[in-house]
Amino acid sequence: MAKKAKKSSESCVTMTELVLPNDTNTLNNLMGGKLMHWMDVVSAIAAQKHSNRIVVTASADNISFKHPIQLGDVVTLKAKVTRAFSSSMEVYVEVFAENIPSGTKFKSHSAFFTFVAVDQGGRPIDVPELMPETDEEKELYEGALRRRQLRLVLAKRMKPEEATELKSIFFDKTIGKAE
Repeated sequence: MAKKAKKSSESCVTMTELVLPNDTNTLNNLMGGKLMHWMDVVSAIAAQKHSNRIVVTASADNISFKHPIQLGDVVTLKAKVTRAFSSSMEVYVEVFAENIPSGTKFKSHSAFFTFVAVDQGGRPIDVPELMPETDEEKELYEGALRRRQLRLVLAKRMKPEEATELKSIFFDKTIGKAE
């Protein structure tokens, strides 16, 4: 029986953390591993909300450390499912840091995580389709297939020539054609 499609907004999760001394490196900046842990947790909750299942992390895309987050900053992580495939889901997570005394707030990180829903035996299980509603959700949804194919090619689970969505990016259709 097909599962009812769900809206992206139904998977939205916001998590807030305070950067404490035990979370920092010797420069009093949030350790990257701690941030990645928080990103994984908030993304997993979003994937669980969409699938109503246990989920396991399959991948995390390019987490770049653009701006350091300082000791005492408040970190807000926002995650939502951007597309569902058969048993996997892509989740977009954004990270914001705020220094409350100074009144400064900035977006520090963002990344895409992939989760697979599993049954009690750990085997992949189907998830509901995703219905994007807003323009941003539709844009993230449309790009998800390209990102998925790129992940699969890089993991050597798909041959580059099979990545039909990537061909338009990497191959100029006019090259090699007679004029």
